[in-house]
Order: sequence, then C-alpha cells, then structure tokens
Amino acid sequence: MKRWIKWAVGLVVVLLLVASVMRALSTRKARQQALVTASAGSTAKAQGGVELASTDLVRAQVREVAQGLAVSGALKAVNSAMIKARVAGELQGLTLREGDFVKAGQVVARIEDSDYSSRVRQAREQAESAKAQVAIAQRQYDNNKALVDQGFISRTALDTSQANLNAAQATYRAAQAATQVAAKSLDDTILRAPISGLVSQRLAQPGERVSVDARIVELVDLSQVEMEATLSAADSMQVHVGQSAELQIEGSRLPVKARVARINPSTQAGSRSVLVYLAIDNPGGDAVPLLRQGLFAQGTLGTTRTSVLSVPVSAVQTDKPEPYVQVVENGQVAHRPVELGVRGSVGSEDVVAVRGLADGALVIRGEIGSLREGTKVSLTPMAPAQGSAMPANPAASAPAATPAVTRSTP
Repeated sequence: MKRWIKWAVGLVVVLLLVASVMRALSTRKARQQALVTASAGSTAKAQGGVELASTDLVRAQVREVAQGLAVSGALKAVNSAMIKARVAGELQGLTLREGDFVKAGQVVARIEDSDYSSRVRQAREQAESAKAQVAIAQRQYDNNKALVDQGFISRTALDTSQANLNAAQATYRAAQAATQVAAKSLDDTILRAPISGLVSQRLAQPGERVSVDARIVELVDLSQVEMEATLSAADSMQVHVGQSAELQIEGSRLPVKARVARINPSTQAGSRSVLVYLAIDNPGGDAVPLLRQGLFAQGTLGTTRTSVLSVPVSAVQTDKPEPYVQVVENGQVAHRPVELGVRGSVGSEDVVAVRGLADGALVIRGEIGSLREGTKVSLTPMAPAQGSAMPANPAASAPAATPAVTRSTP
C-alpha cells in the first residue's frame, strides 16, 4: 500500500513538471509570434509609402553637353619676376605693398651705397695712378729707343724698357676693369622692376640688412594667365597646339575661353604624364585683374557639343547588375535601367547622359537612397513664398536643372 502511494506521488510530480514546461514553451512562442507580427506590421507600414519634398526630385532633361578631355589645374601668370638683392647691405626706400602696380624699370628699393661709392672712388684713383705709370714707362721707352738708335746703349736696355711699358699698360687695364666692377656694384644697389606687373609678395622690410640673392619683392604680370594641366600619355595624343577649351574658374560664374599654347615635349618622371599649358586672356588686364594667380580651374579641352538626355550622377543607382534610376510613375517608385554616356557638370552638380529614360521623367535624387520598387510616393507641399501662391501640383514644380554646357571625362 505504501509503495503504491509513492508511485502515485512521483507520477503527479512528473505531470506537474511537464505541464509547467509546456506552459513556458507556449508563452515563449506566443511572445515571439507577437514580436514577428509587430515587426511585420511596422515594416509594412514603413514600406507602405514614402513622403518626398519637391527638392528631392529632378526631371530628366535634354542638355547641351560638351564632350572632350577633362582638364583641371591652377592658374599662374605667364610672366613673373622675383627681385633679389645683387649686393649685400641695408635695404632702403622700399614702400611697395602687395597689390601695388609697378612699371618696368621703376625703382623698387635701394641698398645703402656708401661703401660701394668709396670703392668706386678707390678704383678710379688706382686707375689714374696706373695711367701715370704708363706715361712714365712710355717716356723711358722712347728715350731708350732713341739712344739705341744712336748706339749709346745696348739693345738689352731697350727690351727692359719695353717690358716695363707692357707691364704698366696691363696694370692700367686691370685698374680700369676694377673700376667697372666697382661701378657695376654701385649700380646694383638700385633695385628696378624688370617687368610691369603687380606686387605679389613683399619679402623684406626697410632697414633690414640683406645678403646677396635675398628675395625682396615678387612681381606677377596678370595680363597673360595660363593653366597647367596634367594629361595621361594616351590623352595627350589627342591634343595639339591651338586647340580650344572652355574652363570654369573658381569664384567665377561665367565660363572662360582658353587655347593650348604649349605642350611639354617630355613626360613627368614617375607618373609618365604630359603637361599641357592653356593660355587664357585676362579681361581685366594688369590694373584690375579678374583672374588671379593660384585660382583653381576645370573644364573640357577639344570639345564637340551634342544634345543628350542627362540626369544627376548621384541619381544613378548601382546596387544591381545594371545601373538604374528611380523614377516616380503613377505615384509609385519604379526602377528604370539606363545606359550611361558622357559625364559633365551643370553649375556645381555633376550630370551624366543616359539612354532608356523618357524626357521629362521625374527622377528621385541619390540623397534619398534606394527605395523598393512599387513604394507609394506622396509629395510634401512646399510652403508658399511671401507674395506668391503655392503651386497646385507639387510634382510639376520639381526642380529642373538649367541647360548649360557641361564637362565630360574621357
């Protein structure tokens, strides 16, 4: 009887444990199912539609694209000069500042010349002394020659007089050369501008003691400006002197015409690239330059214009085997595969020519990211500007890039 009670108690305990485990598993499964349902609901809600502003869309348009080699580089003046001290001494009379205009031959500064003036006087006095010695040697020679002709002295004495005369004449010529050297040093104390231009840098101050070849002032002639472009060996084969180019200068809204003025006959060590120099006429001249040295420029070289359908480069998606763009059709996102062509820029935005897209298609900009095809799209109404009415159709007011000449890469 006691044995049967023990078996019954054990069986009840086992049944209770099994029931508890089953209840825990059922509760856990219910929680997981609730989480899955909630996640699916939120995902469906998130993917059920997307709200875009009109600035998130752009229309595909036919633009006039300039096809050619992409070039870029910094502007520099064709003619520039660095005025250096030719003699050592104290700098005086330097009043020019950066931006001042200087004419060719104008005195820029002076070096204190008291020492050099004294050296010129010393050299001249030595030359006069040597000249007097020449006169003495000449008279002695003439006298000895007359005596030799009369037979009063030997020929040896005449030869000695001739040697003394030659030595005196050589000393006189050396003294004259020393005078010219001293005069040249005195003239070098005056620093003149070798070209007309603007002061780019002032590298010394009045009263400063400068050494030989010390840099004083840098001048640039901005009437002629050029850009140094680096091209690959393959691209350089398509370039020739006189070829036209169109550049966009940093800080300028209008394009600037340029032409190939020179091509470096040698490649650069290491990179094997070729330097091409594009001449640019500075419309402002020297007095009021519009283009300044060091500005960055970029554009196309050897352009041929053609009208193509283009969209912003950022709008092209590449997460599929073929590139595509996201367009809005019938209020939904649609993916349209495109064939890419030449690249360029409109203002500060890069664009690329595409095929397989309708003209005027409403394209989603790349900043939005990738959206699932079929996602519903609603446009956020734009706040009306002061004094103007809000457009009735926001989709129709999506920004369209202004047609402009663009730059293409090879």
